[in-house]
Amino acid sequence: MSENKTGRIFSIAIDGPSGAGKSSAAREVAKRLGAIYLDTGAMYRAMALYMLRQGVDPHDAAEVAARAGNANIEVAYENGGQKMLLDGEDVSTAIRENAVSAAASAVSAVPEVRRLLVMRQQQIALTQSVVMDGRDIGTKVLPRAELKVFLTASPEARAMRRFLELKSKGQDVPLDQLTREMAQRDHDDSTRAASPLKAADDAVLIDSSDMTLEQVIDRICGLAAAALEGKS
Repeated sequence: MSENKTGRIFSIAIDGPSGAGKSSAAREVAKRLGAIYLDTGAMYRAMALYMLRQGVDPHDAAEVAARAGNANIEVAYENGGQKMLLDGEDVSTAIRENAVSAAASAVSAVPEVRRLLVMRQQQIALTQSVVMDGRDIGTKVLPRAELKVFLTASPEARAMRRFLELKSKGQDVPLDQLTREMAQRDHDDSTRAASPLKAADDAVLIDSSDMTLEQVIDRICGLAAAALEGKS
């Protein structure tokens, strides 16, 4: 990890729907600013994987809540990259399978799951500079972040990105299936009672539909530089 450019602890929140490019952008922004990148979505995916392995229906909120505290989910960093550990096992690849993605939305809607993982995310941000991405970072996890970004893109662009990502990993999932699943996840994430997906009132909206990843990164880094300079 590169050196923190500001000399003090800061936090940047990047929210948005699935497939908007949050993780890719946040990872590089953190690298450029000398902060750590925390993929909060990966934490919820790890919880979903735990439930699937335990034979728990992700939509059974009561059972998910009852077992959530038993999941040993840790975040580790190696060679500048984030690894997700579940009961000591590196599940960074396993949590990206399509079945886990589908289960993650249901699991993340359970208030007890969010309470546990938000607490862990906030603890991390207390001791080091972070760039976090997710769905409620600016509204719930880091409401006092120096910069909040809501990164979005058209449903068509997001479904295509997901299709290409899975294809590169050898997973052949039809584009129309991914489009339907993304629409359902958007609906679920936006209408859930616990921390629904929405932009913070003071977030900067960035539509990445027609932007390259590099353009998105440059835009966020520029906003971060201005925000951190203004609070120095």
